[in-house]
Amino acid sequence: MSSPQNHPFPAAGLRLLAVHAHPDDESSKGAAMMSSYVAAGADVMVATCTGGERGDILNSAMLSEPHAHWDLPGLRRIEMADAARELGVQHRWLGFTDSGLPEGDPLPDLPWGCFALQPLERATAPLVRLIREFRPHVIISYDENGGYPHPDHIMAHKVTVEAYHAAGEAGKYPGTGEPWTPSKLYYDRAFNPERFKALHLALEESGIKSPFAERIAAWLEEDAEGHTPPASLHPTTTQIECGDFFENRERALLAHRTQIEPGGFFFAATNDMQRKAWPWEDYSLIDSRVETTVPETDLFAGIR
Repeated sequence: MSSPQNHPFPAAGLRLLAVHAHPDDESSKGAAMMSSYVAAGADVMVATCTGGERGDILNSAMLSEPHAHWDLPGLRRIEMADAARELGVQHRWLGFTDSGLPEGDPLPDLPWGCFALQPLERATAPLVRLIREFRPHVIISYDENGGYPHPDHIMAHKVTVEAYHAAGEAGKYPGTGEPWTPSKLYYDRAFNPERFKALHLALEESGIKSPFAERIAAWLEEDAEGHTPPASLHPTTTQIECGDFFENRERALLAHRTQIEPGGFFFAATNDMQRKAWPWEDYSLIDSRVETTVPETDLFAGIR
């Protein structure tokens, strides 16, 4: 692991805040990037909007674990602490209740009191308070679709955008601290199709069955009118090379032992294979209050 002194982008004194919907999202989206900046000397904070209370046990090995059945939310808090320790990041719960992922036709109503049904200002206030306390230079969250359309991911996007623009205005969110104006807002691109295509090809070239084929086929599938799915509204502008920290990401994922199946989707390609095929984590620069030029290789470009 690099030290702050020999890191290509020393980051002492710089602060980054990543806003996520549930515990485990921080480990599947941007984990290696965050570890790389921690190694460079930055202060990195993860804000988790909900406790994941309505999640399921997704690792079959944990189905016989009593704790996972009688107190899954409590166990997920322990998992989150373990993952944060693996990544070296600070962590804060924003205190909202998981909305669950509605299923069925028609879709059922979301449960009363859940995060996705909160009024925007009520849902945003804890994040504004955290921004004014932590004073991040860079904030990262999801795009308008939440990365994927879970109601909590979409709500996390909404509160992040609202907080990014409001935290620096003294007249907004009174009682949540002294104003602080972040410099840059990014959307995470963990589901970047180009990354999955590169990993898919690397697996096939190695003679290993790829679990990404179905996802890639869905991206390429034409609709009834013969049109291909539209390109992302937010193309990649910024790639952070962080292959040296893929092991940190792997350990953080495995810390979420009720949610992550060892040997599953996230581990189809070895870390060495990923370092060769796609050694980056990808972001879209959405707003910058400092001068910068894309493409970027550093989230703090223009701030240093």
